[in-house]
Amino acid sequence: MSMIQDRPVHSPAFRRRRALNWLMLGTTYASMYMARYNLSFANKSLSDTFGWDKAEVGAIISMMLTIYGVSALFNGPIADRIGGRRAMLIGVCGAIVSNLAFGLGAYLHFLGTGPVLLAYLSTVWALNGYFQSYSALSLIKVNSAWFHVRERGVFSAIFGSMIQGGRVLIYVIGPLAVTFLPWQWVFFIPSGIMVVMAVLTYLFVRDAPVDTGHEDFDTADATSGDTGKVDLAYLFKKVFTNPITLTIAAAEFCTGFVRHGFEQWFPRYMQEAQHLALNSRIFESGALAVVATGILGAFAAGTVSDWVFHSRRPPVAFLGYAMQVVSLGMIWWAPNLTVIMAAFILNSFAISMVHSMLSGTASMDFGGKRAAASATGMFDGMQYIGGSAVGIGMGWMLERFGWGVWGPSMIGFSVIGAVLMLRLWNVVPRSRG
Repeated sequence: MSMIQDRPVHSPAFRRRRALNWLMLGTTYASMYMARYNLSFANKSLSDTFGWDKAEVGAIISMMLTIYGVSALFNGPIADRIGGRRAMLIGVCGAIVSNLAFGLGAYLHFLGTGPVLLAYLSTVWALNGYFQSYSALSLIKVNSAWFHVRERGVFSAIFGSMIQGGRVLIYVIGPLAVTFLPWQWVFFIPSGIMVVMAVLTYLFVRDAPVDTGHEDFDTADATSGDTGKVDLAYLFKKVFTNPITLTIAAAEFCTGFVRHGFEQWFPRYMQEAQHLALNSRIFESGALAVVATGILGAFAAGTVSDWVFHSRRPPVAFLGYAMQVVSLGMIWWAPNLTVIMAAFILNSFAISMVHSMLSGTASMDFGGKRAAASATGMFDGMQYIGGSAVGIGMGWMLERFGWGVWGPSMIGFSVIGAVLMLRLWNVVPRSRG
């Protein structure tokens, strides 16, 4: 294990410009989150409108998550070459078009209500997955140039909370849209918000301090001191063949199964298993509590990582996986609604801890600012590939065996993730600086 340099001292002008950069970038990412998780609120509406079972709706989910995961692996090196700002603009513009096309699909009556329409919506949502895959890796690519290793845990918590802000909005807007408007508006509203954020990203976000008149600085990450060309050979050495990054990617595969198994089916579980309307007071208060604890989880993870574990990420991720095991066991036990809501809240806290540490922070540390997008692409991509099974696979399982198998189906993946983090307990990035 190598020692990490002390955090640098920045001027007030630098901190103000950096704050503007991450505020715009983080809010854009949050708007894209809305346009990713909005489908979960239309999940049951798709079945009610077109007569599809859970497996058929799950096929749409699986298509999106699979394409997201595979695309992230390839789009990471692209973002490392073209820059995070440009990659984010590509992603948000594509997500706008995809969400509009999905909502409009319900009005294309010549497609019918059977397999042709299902194929159309699956394809459109898969395209959304492709463009959405640019979001996380673009954000991490930009921030890797603006934040020192010793700053990244806490600031990743800030970004984690902003991302959760996107969930807050869709948890508020989603139930209202599907209850009081045609359900298609759960896709149209996020598209309008993304248009605004695309413009603001173009105007205010810059890739590095030097692009705004400030000096670049040594971030003390895994590529600090490297001067070689950022080509595929370099990225393979730093990211795709590194035992540490490969172990994190395997853990993120497990994260994906648990995270998306929970998030993609949570609203429908509350509707069918607990018989709650999406606009009921119990659902709304519970959903907002789930999101709020997700924000707290990101802040807790970042703070503990930087100040207790000296910027080591795996110990905090281990704690998150352990909490997932407990919360999923509570859902399995599920004696009453109060215990179930407590389990959902704890699970959201735990998932946020793991996600902010691995995809949000470890990718910057071990990819470094020269390969951060590639590392994020691999970590985030494996998470979504892991999550792809919760679409058609979990839909089929729930259709056949009911909601009683939902919680226990995810526990094993959390256990594996925890074991992998134990193997990396003392790992920190090694730089040449």
